[in-house]
Amino acid sequence: MSSIFSKRFDTNLRVAAVAVIVTLGGAGAVLGYLLHPKQLDTGYTPMQPVPYSHKLHAGNLGMDCLYCHTTVVKANYAAVPATEVCMNCHVRVREKSPKLQVVRDSYASGQPIPWVKVHRLPDYVYFNHQAHVGSGVSCVSCHGRVDQMVEVRQVQPLSMAWCLECHRNPAANIRPVEYVTKLDWKPEGDPAELGMKLMQAKGIKPPDNCSSCHR
Repeated sequence: MSSIFSKRFDTNLRVAAVAVIVTLGGAGAVLGYLLHPKQLDTGYTPMQPVPYSHKLHAGNLGMDCLYCHTTVVKANYAAVPATEVCMNCHVRVREKSPKLQVVRDSYASGQPIPWVKVHRLPDYVYFNHQAHVGSGVSCVSCHGRVDQMVEVRQVQPLSMAWCLECHRNPAANIRPVEYVTKLDWKPEGDPAELGMKLMQAKGIKPPDNCSSCHR
């Protein structure tokens, strides 16, 4: 019994099917790459209501991170400072600068400055700043050299894979607690070797089970 389609048509159909599969697979790979947190979130730099420069304050002036973000050593979140903290200085420093009008208005009205959050995690993710800072994980490990940023941007993907990579091999990110906010600090030797010693001395064993971050 002769076939309905010719052998040439059958060959062309197979080639076309393979081409479609390869094309769809390639498109899926490209889409997956583009939608990965490393590409989607890294570099996020929102416009803020006040042109606050971390490079000026934390870098040039040497202000410690804890002066503004006081809760990182005692709570799971890093609080944005109240306007009163800003006015501790700016009631006398550049007190008439138009760039600080939003700050002065906030101070007068009691309404908080509408800062835009840069480092965002999904609601189903639990992250404790105190646990990390208390273990010797520096701000720079997650936020980068904020003291060199005029505008704060996200430098790490903050994805589950990225977090697990550190939890499984944390030594290079562990430093003495007194240097956690010293963003330019570097150990004399191998960071991982120092980190391993600190982990052993403190009994640090980061969990990598689901319930640690998804509660």
